[in-house]
Amino acid sequence: MDSRTRFHAVMDYGEFDRTLYVRPWLGFPETEAAWKQQGMDPDDLDRYPVDAMHWITTWFLPYPPFERRVVEEDDRHVLYINHEGILMRELKNNPMSSMPQFVRFPVQTREDFRAFAKERLQPDVAARLGHNWAPRLRALREPGHVLWVVANRWGGFFGPLRNLLGVEELCMLFYTDPAFLEEMMDTFADFLIALADPILDVIEIDVFGFWEDMAYNHGPLIDPQLVRQYMLPRYQRVTEHLRRRGVRWFSLDSDGRIDTLIPIWLEGGVNLIYPFEVAAGMDVVAMRKTFGRDLRMYMGLDKRVLLDGPAAIDAEIDRVRPLMEEGGYIPNLDHSVPPNVPYSHFQYYMERLASVLGVA
Repeated sequence: MDSRTRFHAVMDYGEFDRTLYVRPWLGFPETEAAWKQQGMDPDDLDRYPVDAMHWITTWFLPYPPFERRVVEEDDRHVLYINHEGILMRELKNNPMSSMPQFVRFPVQTREDFRAFAKERLQPDVAARLGHNWAPRLRALREPGHVLWVVANRWGGFFGPLRNLLGVEELCMLFYTDPAFLEEMMDTFADFLIALADPILDVIEIDVFGFWEDMAYNHGPLIDPQLVRQYMLPRYQRVTEHLRRRGVRWFSLDSDGRIDTLIPIWLEGGVNLIYPFEVAAGMDVVAMRKTFGRDLRMYMGLDKRVLLDGPAAIDAEIDRVRPLMEEGGYIPNLDHSVPPNVPYSHFQYYMERLASVLGVA
């Protein structure tokens, strides 16, 4: 059974030989640096026989990106405008593993947003993917590979707006200017559909992914009723259109405690959610009992057990084994592997999961 056939069989709760075997995100440059000091050869990461998957995250980014411009810097910090137009201050020695300070966001007014959309949210597939985009897409659709297209950071109706206005201003906008809020949400729905259409004229997409990141460890950043009122109709519009174009699976990425949002996302046509952060109280076994087979899940293994070693890793994998056997679930760690995880523990995790799944 090839990876693509396996993926659809797992999502359909059909007949499958096993669920998919996926390598965790590393994320932090310090993780690989630490592992190299512990004897890891970079090629070691490619020796695990993971399932074949093309994970595309760049097609729906604002284009052209903002030019990086340094405003000021000292020995420790740099203040600059990033590729998304955000003025931000970062530590110079570990920017990928520290939290930046967001100083100013690119949208302050309706006029700012309309200018941003006119310049950077155009669904020009040739400009975004290259002049020979159609044959390149056909080549990407390799037999047996899962094609998972995520509109990363810019495919949704909270996450992208957060990038434009900041969390505080966005949350206030639900109450102070809902008409402006809806204008922005409709613009993003239009953009997602208009860019996806020519792509779907050329190839099939197995999964289309939204990105929101709209919760913290105790719950959503806004009232679920506001999600239902403002965001649900836009999810439905996008998923219904793309479903008519042949897309069957719609994923959504949001960290934090999201259980009160899941019913709304399911109603909106989303049927595959991740990462289910265990530290935020998200338990994939409990979620299956609550939401049944309508909810497909990815990730949900507690990354913290990799610190504790083999016994804890065994117990965590065993915790989700019923889901792996039932279907509708792909196991993976619930986020990036932190740099204090010993490389030997990561190796044990990969080998143990392969053994449980029966990966040759």
